[in-house]
Amino acid sequence: MNSDSDLQIAGDILEVPHLLQTPREHPATVAEFVGLARSIAADRSQWEHLVQYDATTRWYHRLRTGPGYEVWLLSWVPGQGSGPHDHGPSSGVLTVLEGTLTERTERGTRVLAAGNERVFAPGYVHEVVNDALEPAVSLHVYYPALTEMPMHEPRCSVSTAHGPAHAVTTA
Repeated sequence: MNSDSDLQIAGDILEVPHLLQTPREHPATVAEFVGLARSIAADRSQWEHLVQYDATTRWYHRLRTGPGYEVWLLSWVPGQGSGPHDHGPSSGVLTVLEGTLTERTERGTRVLAAGNERVFAPGYVHEVVNDALEPAVSLHVYYPALTEMPMHEPRCSVSTAHGPAHAVTTA
C-alpha cells in the first residue's frame, strides 16, 4: 500500500522543468482569480477603509487592475440591487465581504453570506440584491476587464425593484 511517505523522487527534481512553474505576477486561471479574490477578502486593510455607503445608488470603486482584469469593491445598503444583467464577454468572481446578498437567476434564488463566492462565465444572467436589514460589501473580479453590463428584462422570478446596476465606464 502506498502512502505519501512512500513517494520517492529519483534524480534532481530541478532538472524536470515541466514540474516547475514560474510564479505568475498576475492571475491567469479561474483558480488563480478565485485565489486573488480570497487574498483581498482576507486582508481587510486593502479595502475596509475605502468602503462608503450611498442611500441613493450603489457605491463602487475600482480597487485594482492587471493585464486584462480588474477588481471592483461595491457596497449595498438594504434594498439596493443590480437589476437583471450579464457581464458581456467577461467572466467573474463575486465574493461577499460583509453582510448578506441575494442572487436571483432563472434557476432560483441563492443567499450569499460573508465569505461566499460565485464564479460565473460570460453571458451568465443574474440579479444581486441586498434583501437584508444591514449593509453589505462585495468584491468583484472580472476577466477580461468589464466593458459592458447588458441589462435584461425581468422575469417572474427576478425582481428589478431594487435600483439601478452599477455604471461602468471604459477607457
